[in-house]
Order: sequence, then C-alpha cells, then structure tokens
Amino acid sequence: MKFHRILRVLWPRLLKRWLPRSLFGRSLLIIVLPIALMQGATVWGFFEAHLRAVNEQLSSGLAGDVAMDVGDYQADPTPANLDRIAMRAERLQSLSIVLQPDGKLPEKPRPSLFPSNDDALRLAVDNQIPENFWVDTTRYPAYVDIRVAVKTGVLRIIAPRDRVFAARGHAFIWLLTGATLLLTGVAVLFIRNQVRSIERLAAAAEAFGKGMDVPFKPHGAREVRAAASAFLDMRERIQRHIDQRTTLLAAVSHDLRTPLTRLKLEVALAPPAPHMDAIRRDLDEMQHMVDEYLAFARGEGGEPAERVDVGRLVAEVSGAAARTGAQVQISAPLDLFATLRPLAMKRALGNLVMNAVAHAGRVEVAAARRPDGGLEIWVDDDGPGIAPENYEEAFRPFSRLDPARNPNAKGVGLGLAIARDVARGHGGDVVLAPGPLGGLRAAIRLPG
Repeated sequence: MKFHRILRVLWPRLLKRWLPRSLFGRSLLIIVLPIALMQGATVWGFFEAHLRAVNEQLSSGLAGDVAMDVGDYQADPTPANLDRIAMRAERLQSLSIVLQPDGKLPEKPRPSLFPSNDDALRLAVDNQIPENFWVDTTRYPAYVDIRVAVKTGVLRIIAPRDRVFAARGHAFIWLLTGATLLLTGVAVLFIRNQVRSIERLAAAAEAFGKGMDVPFKPHGAREVRAAASAFLDMRERIQRHIDQRTTLLAAVSHDLRTPLTRLKLEVALAPPAPHMDAIRRDLDEMQHMVDEYLAFARGEGGEPAERVDVGRLVAEVSGAAARTGAQVQISAPLDLFATLRPLAMKRALGNLVMNAVAHAGRVEVAAARRPDGGLEIWVDDDGPGIAPENYEEAFRPFSRLDPARNPNAKGVGLGLAIARDVARGHGGDVVLAPGPLGGLRAAIRLPG
C-alpha cells in the first residue's frame, strides 16, 4: 500500500517532467502519439495474425518438399538417385540439392533479426524430418540454407527465401512508416501554423507590457482570434487611460508649478529676514515633493524604447550622484546594450543610487549580463540596511521605514516604488537583498 501511495504521488511529477513544456510539443504529442500507437498495434496485429500464419504455411510446404527429397534419397543413397532427385527438385520445387560427403552440421544457429520466422521454419522441418538438421536464414539475402544429416554425409538444400517468408511483409511495414511520417508532417505544419498565432499574441502582449507599440493583427483559429481581439481592445483602453492621465497630469503640473514659481519669485524679491531661509527650504521641499508625486503618477509610460548603452547610463547616473559629494564606485562595461526607455531607467536607477547615498557612506553600482541572457544592475551600500521582513513594505508608496534606515527628511517614500514600477514596465523587477558591503543591495533585473 505504501508503494502504491508513493507511486500515485510521484507519477504526476514524473509525467510533468517528461512531457513537453511548449504548446507546440504537447499538441504534436497529442496527435502523433495516438497515430504511433495505432500503427504499432496494426503492425503487431499484422505480424501476429496474418504474416506469422502465412510464414508458417510456407515453412510447412517447404519442409514437406525437403522431407520428401530426403526420404527418397535415404531409400536409395546412390549418386544416380541423387542426380534424379536434384533435377526434380530444381525443376519442380525450385530447390538446389547437393551432397557433402564429409560435411558436418554446424553446432550453433546463426542469430536472426526475426527469430519468430526462423522458429516457424525449424518447427516445420522438425515435425517432418526425423534426421538431425540445421537451418540458416541470414547468410544469403535471397535464399535459405537447410542442411540434413544422412548416412553418406550432409544434404545441403538451398531454397528461395520467398518459399519461406512472405515477400510483401516488410513492404507493409514501410508503407505504414511512410504513412506515419506523412501524417506527422501534416500535423506539424498545421500545429506550427496555429501555435505561431499564439506566439505572436504573446510577443505583442510582452512588447506592450514593456511600453513598445508593435503592429499586431489577429491570426489563427477562431478562439485565438477572439483572444487577440480582446487583447487589442484591452490595449486600446489602457492606452486611452494613459493618454487621459498624462493630459491631466500635465495640467496639474502646470497649475502647481505656477504658484510655486510665483512664491519663489516673491521670496527672492523680499527683503532679507531671518525667517526667509526657512521659507525657501519649505518651498524647495514642496517643489521636490510635487516632482516626485508627478513622476510616480506619470511613470514615463509614453517614452519610446530604444537601444541604450547600459554602461554609459550607469556612468551618467553615478556621476550625477558623485557630484553631490557621495563616494560612488562604478563597475559596468561600456559595450553592454539593451532596449530600454532611457529616461525612465535613468530615473529608476537614480532613485536607487540617491537612496543608497542618503543612508550610507560608500556606494557601488555595477551592471552585468546574467547567464540566462537577462540584464542586472545592482546598487550596494554600507548603510544600516533593511530587515528582510520589511523588503516588500519598502516598495509601498510613501513608505519611509524610518526605524530601519536613517530618518528620511527630504524624500516622501516614492523612490523604490518608482524604481519597481519602471522595472516592471520593462518586463523585469527590483529586488532587495543583503549586500556584500554590509548594507543593502537593490538590484534591477530585466529580461534579455
């Protein structure tokens, strides 16, 4: 019972491991496997029910002729009688008979690819000939060698192969094999055509998720076309929502920035006073907060993607952080290219770098290609870090995690949220982990 339960648990896992993972492979398996099983059952039934019976009848007929010739010779073992029997056998039975006076029967039979056919012939000869004999069906492609021990030596009888085996049997196998290959080829063409439409739909959805506008037209079966049409409708609704939000944010940005500019101008023209520095700091903080709110809401969704030198982008972002007096070390090759939205990625990476600079004294920025072909950009710092149980909390908008990091007096808790939003807009993600410098590692992982 234990073995039965273990098998019931392990069998689905083993089956999933062996089954193809692609839709094309599984569809092909669904079609080809029944065809192969049907053809195999047909071949087995043909050989067992028909071809084997035919071969047994042919073997029995040949064994009867051999038994008659051997019996006639045993009754009169003279050269003249042997010549008469040989002439009759060649003319009427298509057999060649010679006497080997000093011959001996081989001790072992030769191995055959079809032992069932050899067994049928040996059984037929054994039932009709009392003398010792030896049978070989492999030495000559078109003939069968039968040797019988007689008083004067060994009678060697050469018979045509088609007197023992049905000549059309293997042609039937080749016919079924050709039919199987033909049906498989047709199935591959049709399945490939259907799967290609699904692959196009998946590629269009992935491109739209990365912010790229790829031309797409529904193809394939009715169900696939329905799914593609639903995707196009969804893409149009999302794009319309993005356009409306962008227009609204542009108006909000203008309405908010105009009074802030007037206030800054009034403060600049006002006579010096002790409280003016505090007002300027409040205005700068308000300007920074408005910029971050708008950047988070806008998400750089309308920016087109282009091929970018990631090493140069890392150098620009790190250089801007270093100009603020931070200690930033760069490790990124200049020939590392990827298709990105440069301004959005620069904003995301800049948020990670400035977040590290605000909480640490040493920051390292690096980029490299992953073994799976994807891209990874990571920022390490030697700051206090974040507890692993608070990693997801850190990505929530307006979350500042003051107990885990130094008090963030300037930011509003949108840096990591914006970075993750940008990375996911490229089909990737931002993950946090303990860094090798003793602080936090923030890594942007993008697909290849």
